[in-house]
Amino acid sequence: MQSGISASQELVSQFSDFLASESHFGLLVTIASEKLQPLQLLTASSGAAFADNVNSLLKPHIKPNEALYVILRRYPSSPALVGVTYVPDAAPVRQKMLFASTERTLVRELGTEHFRETFFATSPEELTPAGFDRHDAHSAVEAPLTEEERSLGAVRKAEQEAGQGTGTREIHLSQNLATPIAEKALDALKELGSGSGRSLVMLKINPQTESVELVPEDSNPSSISELLQVISSTEPRFTFYRFNHTHNGEESSPLLFFYTCPASPGTKAIKFRMMYPLMKRAVLAAAEKEAHLKPVKRFEVEEVDELGEAAVLEELHPKVEVKKAFGRPKRPGR
Repeated sequence: MQSGISASQELVSQFSDFLASESHFGLLVTIASEKLQPLQLLTASSGAAFADNVNSLLKPHIKPNEALYVILRRYPSSPALVGVTYVPDAAPVRQKMLFASTERTLVRELGTEHFRETFFATSPEELTPAGFDRHDAHSAVEAPLTEEERSLGAVRKAEQEAGQGTGTREIHLSQNLATPIAEKALDALKELGSGSGRSLVMLKINPQTESVELVPEDSNPSSISELLQVISSTEPRFTFYRFNHTHNGEESSPLLFFYTCPASPGTKAIKFRMMYPLMKRAVLAAAEKEAHLKPVKRFEVEEVDELGEAAVLEELHPKVEVKKAFGRPKRPGR
């Protein structure tokens, strides 16, 4: 998912100044007027350690509800920089989408050769000396792939995709925001909307390609209880379900949308889960634009077991309270 936002000339110029002097510790970047803009250049204290600079220079700029790009000079040799995309949970939804989808553009336009690593952060604690230490410890657990291993992995992935006929298409939500969605996923949504008998489409996000893919599923649940049995209890899912049922003698088949996002431990799982709320709007927009699907009810929960047939039916068919007419009291003496 790429936003279409590019780096401003002011940012390119200030980044050059940042690279030119080792006295500069960091560069803060934001998105304004549909451009990547420099926010502030941080100058290091003479002889201060990285942890000291983080506490004194960076910490005052980290807010619990505002996204930010943080570029820091961390390593003594080239590439010396670390790039952090800070997207807190409390940030506005549109801001989350823009910052998450523009991170690659920022690094690419400033020069990938300057960055030793990049990562996402979702809480202020991750941008403290202890947070960087935890990140280092976690990264050290995984041995990096060699260039040959990366190349071989790419070849195998390409071969697999060619064999399966996998293709994606970008769905444009606006002039600056597009989301890749697999053709098979779009075909399944169209089939659901055509009235061909299909009642279920489940989608997931591929974290490597950041594209929306179809979850292979042949079941055709006839009730909410059966539906909940096939929705993953360990991974997030977008689920479109045509609920054919009878209520008070009347048949109906409303289209329902379920967004489930189970809580999973680990930093990688947190980053993975963060992609789903960013992509949710894109998935709903694609369903309406490509397959004319517009759910009548949306359900958003963490755990699948938070849902139930009774709760769904109550949302679809709320009980109507019968108000008693106010009886005017009789006048005395009558």
